[in-house]
Amino acid sequence: MTQLRLQSLSLSLILAFFSLLLNPIACLAGAASPSFQKIHLGIDVLEKEGFKPLKGKRVGLLTHPAGVNRNGVSTIDVLWKSKDVHLVALFGPEHGIYGKEQANAKIKDQIDTHTGLPAYSLHGKYRKPADYMLKDIDVLVVDLQDLGTRSYTYCATMKYAIEACFEKGIEVVILDRPNPQGGLLVDGPPLDKEWQGFLAPFNVPYVHGMTMGELALMLKKEPGMLNIPDKTRAQGKLSVIPMQGWTRNMLWPETGLSWVPTSPNIPTIGAAIGYPMTGLGAQIGSFKHGIGTDYPFRLLSYPGKSAQEIKAALERRQIPGLAYKILTVTDKKGRSKEGVYILVKNWARHRPTELSFHMMQLACQWSGGNPFAAASKNEQDLFNKHVGSNAWWQEITQKGAHARVDRFIQRWHKDAKHFQTKSKRYWLYPIH
Repeated sequence: MTQLRLQSLSLSLILAFFSLLLNPIACLAGAASPSFQKIHLGIDVLEKEGFKPLKGKRVGLLTHPAGVNRNGVSTIDVLWKSKDVHLVALFGPEHGIYGKEQANAKIKDQIDTHTGLPAYSLHGKYRKPADYMLKDIDVLVVDLQDLGTRSYTYCATMKYAIEACFEKGIEVVILDRPNPQGGLLVDGPPLDKEWQGFLAPFNVPYVHGMTMGELALMLKKEPGMLNIPDKTRAQGKLSVIPMQGWTRNMLWPETGLSWVPTSPNIPTIGAAIGYPMTGLGAQIGSFKHGIGTDYPFRLLSYPGKSAQEIKAALERRQIPGLAYKILTVTDKKGRSKEGVYILVKNWARHRPTELSFHMMQLACQWSGGNPFAAASKNEQDLFNKHVGSNAWWQEITQKGAHARVDRFIQRWHKDAKHFQTKSKRYWLYPIH
């Protein structure tokens, strides 16, 4: 969000938004603010326009529980109940169509009990739709709520689905949704090619500032981003149904929408905002970031360090845009514990991933060794698939507590701004 935007917003709007981010209970509730007008999501626009792109076609739908219209009705139900849509198959990403599976769980194909349709898993034996899954459809509709971060796997599932459909001559229609990080925030390291895969499907900054529809357009138009021949990519048919009423500087509370959990550990908008803030910093080392409490990805703890010590250490680093609050919480086993809740104090100065790299440096300082240098091969690979930077891995393993965090943050900030400039050709929404 630019300084100009902050100045143009009314004071009440700014206070309403920050009350959600600064108040952990409000973030936990994830409720829509009644003072804001609900935007129209891609599914709402599709319905308003009479489902024209789908008429006369056999339709497959890739979605999950967060795939709902502006009133909270499942996209599955919207399409299934429409006389204008011939829905014949469902497809589910990580966590499944019902959103109940834990991260990395292998999910099997099944029959949806509500519709009786086949529900194919794209997080089991296959991550790219297999031929048997696509043989009875003419168009694949994609309605997935993403987090706006590179390693959250829904954008990879969308990419693989686009590749498979283009190879089979099947049309793809993306129903667009808001980026919970907003459409102006870009941050974090770019991706080194050797780490490209399901956790890092293409080279964008860790926080990319684009919607799923915009990402899809970039995949379609940029040579080399899809793992299919250029001729196949060029011939592929892709449509994006944009939202109405969403602007790039609009943050979630301004949309008037309620947050629907996108996965078991993202139950609230507070967790969605926290995911890029602390997720990378808890990959290796002993930091915990609130999983198992009411504040996943927002509540930091470290063995042998009090909440007061953690808070003081973070405050000394003067990370722009952040503040810290000590909370007492109860974990899943009923035990009371203290942690440091991360507050977004100033969105205009906020760089989401910066905290994680300070967490890594502190983990080296407090561990009495270097947990990154001591990591197993599997731990190293998983870390690098998320972070994506060989240069940072070399820095943190060799320098540990003396890693030059600020130097890397500044370098990545420049890289991210350069990407944002290039990405503007795919923007579907203005800045207001």
